[in-house]
Amino acid sequence: MSLSPTAWLFINILLLLPLLHTVFATAHNTPINGTCDDTCGTIPIKYPFGTGFGCGHPVFARYIKCSSGTLQFSTGTGIYTISSIDYPSNTMVLTDPLMSTCSSMQNSGSFILDRTSPFTITSDDIFVLLGCSTTSPVFDADEELCDTGSGSRICRGLYSCKGVTGIGLPQNAPVSTCCVYDSPLGLGSGYALDLPKLQCSSYTSIYGFGDDEGDPMKWKFGISLQYNDSYDTETCKDCEASGGLCGFAGLDQSFACVCKNGANSSNNCLGRGYAWSGTWGLKIQLKMILGGCLKTLGDTNYQ
Repeated sequence: MSLSPTAWLFINILLLLPLLHTVFATAHNTPINGTCDDTCGTIPIKYPFGTGFGCGHPVFARYIKCSSGTLQFSTGTGIYTISSIDYPSNTMVLTDPLMSTCSSMQNSGSFILDRTSPFTITSDDIFVLLGCSTTSPVFDADEELCDTGSGSRICRGLYSCKGVTGIGLPQNAPVSTCCVYDSPLGLGSGYALDLPKLQCSSYTSIYGFGDDEGDPMKWKFGISLQYNDSYDTETCKDCEASGGLCGFAGLDQSFACVCKNGANSSNNCLGRGYAWSGTWGLKIQLKMILGGCLKTLGDTNYQ
């Protein structure tokens, strides 16, 4: 018994339903490849950032990587956790595990920011040196390296914290060993906080006071950095619009659009596996599948 064209179409659609499910699941769930991804933990990753070598811009890849769901920033003095990125303002916040806060103070390491990096210290950052020797160069009257105005209030607030006992000081100790540090390098590219040279036990950085400047438990501790946002290009935007991530490849570290099937392209991911994204991409895939179905129907001789 011959089947009507409508019946044939219905049968073909039923046979293609499992394939449709696979295609849509792949389009949404397939990682870009074994190295690149568009998130690291809970942090969305957008160009020029990347999650590993070959991802993002090569200049940023020297400093940024994703390790076990933690976005990390590397300098000559250590590896720091990136706790947040604010893309509209081109800023990010670092967390130094050895940096003191109100709840926990300890001996810290130094912090140095490479002058050649695309990152700069923001004007929001207030660096405070704690437990400094009375012979520390920061107390040289001729240098004026400490803010003795509003800085004294910040020092009193920090020394009122119970955590100050972690650096060998009693709670509410005299603030004569504390310095709100005005670096001679100033703000901008390059920054050096060499604690052994400065003869201080610890440091902290405050980038905000929360909703209560008088309560150091509510202060925002971390290092706020601004990054250079001049690396974005139309080629990268075209790559991202096609479902890929912007990266680089080859010895010359030339631009590469990294597609979801693991392939690299010099421009975009169209026609390179399941690289489409969003409603637009799903419509294209439906049209291709149903087009194939109708072609099969047209090639059948219905009697």
